[in-house]
Amino acid sequence: MDWNPLLATHVIAALYALLVGPINILRRRRDRTHRLLGYTWAASMYYVCGSSFWIVTDGRFSWLHGLSALTIVTVTLGIVAAVKRDIRAHAMNMAGSHLGLLIAFLFAATVPSRSIPRLLVSDPGTAWLTGSLVVAAVAAVYLTVRPRRASGSRRRAGSHA
Repeated sequence: MDWNPLLATHVIAALYALLVGPINILRRRRDRTHRLLGYTWAASMYYVCGSSFWIVTDGRFSWLHGLSALTIVTVTLGIVAAVKRDIRAHAMNMAGSHLGLLIAFLFAATVPSRSIPRLLVSDPGTAWLTGSLVVAAVAAVYLTVRPRRASGSRRRAGSHA
């Protein structure tokens, strides 16, 4: 399988968005961490969608390119909704965008003629290394942006310090 930097960065950004999305959706607090993870998630989604238009099989676009165009719209609508403090519209657009990413990933990972299954067969070490690096990057970003608790900020029950 030939090295394709565009495809490689597309896959890395997609894996990042795939992992960060649920972290941000399932977090209880909608705080600075949520916003920072959201910024990186949205940027990776825009990159994945934009780069998909240069990844063409057999010289033509597929339904995945239509999904990319729709996702650009829904991510943008989600950002606009957040700015306008329309939390319901924000949540619906972002969750829908993530669902579209998940559908695209499942298709890309399970259709034998696609790049991911071919890489898993031809070079499983590279595939697993890439996945591991993306997981490490997500963990690093999350640990960097999450709020830190001041030491001693929690008091034990019954203490009167």
